[in-house]
Amino acid sequence: MLPVFKQTWAVSAVLLNMLAQGMLLSYTSSLLPALRAPDSDIKIDLNTASWLSSCVGIAGIPGFFISAFLMNWRGRKQAHAIVLIPGLIGWLVMYFANNVTTLALGRVLGGFTAGATVSLGAVVIGEYTSPNNRGTFLNLKTASVCLGGMVIHILGTFYHWRTVALMAMIPYSISLAIIFTWPESPAWLASKKKYESSEKAFYWLRGNSEESRKELYELIQAQREKPVTTKKMTIKDQLTKLLLKFTKRDFIKPLNIIIASGILIEACGRHIFPAYASQIISEVTGDKTQSFYYTLAIDIIITGSATFSSVLVKMYKRRTLLFTSGFTALFVLFSVCTYLYLESKDVISRGNSIIPIALFVIYFVSVNLGCTAIPLSLCGEVWPLEHRDAGVAISGLVLSLAVLIGLQVTPHLLESIKVYGMFALFGSVMGVTLVIFYFILPETKDRTLQEIEEYFIYGRYKDENKKEEAKMNMASEKLLKFSHTDKLKKNDSDVESKM
Repeated sequence: MLPVFKQTWAVSAVLLNMLAQGMLLSYTSSLLPALRAPDSDIKIDLNTASWLSSCVGIAGIPGFFISAFLMNWRGRKQAHAIVLIPGLIGWLVMYFANNVTTLALGRVLGGFTAGATVSLGAVVIGEYTSPNNRGTFLNLKTASVCLGGMVIHILGTFYHWRTVALMAMIPYSISLAIIFTWPESPAWLASKKKYESSEKAFYWLRGNSEESRKELYELIQAQREKPVTTKKMTIKDQLTKLLLKFTKRDFIKPLNIIIASGILIEACGRHIFPAYASQIISEVTGDKTQSFYYTLAIDIIITGSATFSSVLVKMYKRRTLLFTSGFTALFVLFSVCTYLYLESKDVISRGNSIIPIALFVIYFVSVNLGCTAIPLSLCGEVWPLEHRDAGVAISGLVLSLAVLIGLQVTPHLLESIKVYGMFALFGSVMGVTLVIFYFILPETKDRTLQEIEEYFIYGRYKDENKKEEAKMNMASEKLLKFSHTDKLKKNDSDVESKM
């Protein structure tokens, strides 16, 4: 079997987890309207609704920390299998729920798994796939989340929310079965000094090409050079080690990128729109009866554009995609906000909902081509192997807080400053974050994880050093040549003067 098929098989488990995550995040779009209906057997108010939606963000925090501990202790394969169990139980709890507390418990269990798998999945893709396929697979994570949201919006229209909860268990179940067929991560095995097992797993996933052999050599060589710690570390030692990471350049730089990523993802509406799609579309169109069809159309376009970004990322550089899609989306977003504001003030006649809907479509296409996919993929690329477990935990904390804040404030913003005010606020944050990214984000396309790790240690890629050295050598040669020519001219001048 070709290596690309083996990589695709391994990654399919991660993509199914992301599909389930999209279903979890979008579940409230069908759950909350049903619970607020007069005939609902479980009654909720606006505040309870916002907490039911956002509690997945809180639950994601321990999920990230526990998955980081497990992936370092037991490896990527076992960690991934273990953290799926709460998600399966969570959907089952929601199916049998008869009060708000039980529903919240189910959402919390689901949020735990969602948090645990988002960075862990990115790490698995980063370590299991070759550099030229990594960007495509990482972007497909985003497409899978979008597809999960679309599936929930369709199922929620035709089935009761309890039945939908039962159906949502299917992706986790299939994913769990696939995970048991994985080899362990070659990078993790190398970090544990199990070099023979690492080599075997690496060649199974990547094949035995010259590029693969070179990448494996660099991976194992980097781990051989690191000192072996035989002393058993106390909790105090481990805490000190964690705090010392905040003084290291190769930890701080990726951390800044991850913080900016979390802010940008939520400012783009990545998790906000799927969770509150019905309410947002209803306010924009003023027609609740047609909101499902508008939402479905936007879902299809979002999923399609996110999938297409997986193709573009093989053709264009990460930075090019991020800034082109980001600033295009920003312009469109402020245009639609201006239109909706003028419409609310009766400067523009109401009833022509196709214009704002079309602008929203262009906006979501633009952001999903790079502005949401690339920041999410960075979790699997930027952390050096030495810091990867701690990095995953801190990434989780940052991303979970961003999701929590975004989902918590959205219903209140929709009521107070309406759709145009909310998206104008998010757009402003998005613009500032893109400017920050311009100065801190390196280009990672087609780079091995070892090359990216060395970039954060030394501040530039090795081949850039070679290019710089080559330029300096050329400059030196030109200078020597010029000096030699100048000397010859001087000698000729002296000879002529003597004659």
